[in-house]
Amino acid sequence: MSEQTVDPGVRHDPASLRHEPPPSMVERISLILDAFSGQSARLTLEDVARHTGLPRSTAHRILDQLVRQRWLEHNSYGYGLGQRALGLGGRDGGHGKIREAAAPLLHELQITTGLVAHLAVLDGAEIYYLDKMGGRYASVVPSRVGGRAPAHSTALGKSMLAWLEPEEVEASLGSGLSRLTSRTIGEFSTLHQELHRIRQRRGLAFERGESFPGIACVAAAIRGHEGPVAGISLVGDIRTPLENVAPLVATAAREAAQQLFLGPVEVRRTRSRRGTCAAPVADASWSAETLNRLLAMDGRGDWM
Repeated sequence: MSEQTVDPGVRHDPASLRHEPPPSMVERISLILDAFSGQSARLTLEDVARHTGLPRSTAHRILDQLVRQRWLEHNSYGYGLGQRALGLGGRDGGHGKIREAAAPLLHELQITTGLVAHLAVLDGAEIYYLDKMGGRYASVVPSRVGGRAPAHSTALGKSMLAWLEPEEVEASLGSGLSRLTSRTIGEFSTLHQELHRIRQRRGLAFERGESFPGIACVAAAIRGHEGPVAGISLVGDIRTPLENVAPLVATAAREAAQQLFLGPVEVRRTRSRRGTCAAPVADASWSAETLNRLLAMDGRGDWM
């Protein structure tokens, strides 16, 4: 009967000592990659060892190889899915630069607020999550890197839809708007009113219970020369005072745009069938007085 080798000085979960590690390298790699489809998109070496039950040294060796082969990426915030993993089925779409620009901003948002930070792009009628950072609350938020959600029911989706022409919004979303909860917007007329309010708030989009009961979100789009390229959000429970963290989200989106497009860019206008649509890349800093006026615009004390 063989004895399991335990690296000296390394702390293991008791559960990891009850079973022999999978003998096949393919099985070990699968265990590690599966760990990233769960509650968090960013894992430390210790997280991976705990999730998989692999010895820390073994996990580190395999992680290093996966990073070299671009299945994973590694930076000061931990390990995350890499371009090859996200590109399965052709889904990457050149999003690596967006993730790279936004990663430190998401990390700062998460650390500063304790909420879950997301990065997503608009893909037709859905949003596609590129990144997710969060602490213990991340397991409560039913999103994952590579996952999707209806654009009209999420703050992320609405923040990007707000900068499209009305006919483009309807063409992207199709013939009908499905309701996920009793608070989900179900008519195009109501959606267009909401998108108008988002533009009045200089791009801040909110949701409370529109995708999942008990979950609230604030988001802002990262805008380029031709319109929205991605969105950044913070997510908490329904009681979270999102108006307090909204300026941080707006600033992060603006800074991501500056990273992607080499500094502030003046307003440019894109042609459409209905005329022109302004797509400013960067906004000036907001004063407290300006923010209070923007947040009071809705007048109902509700961001639905």
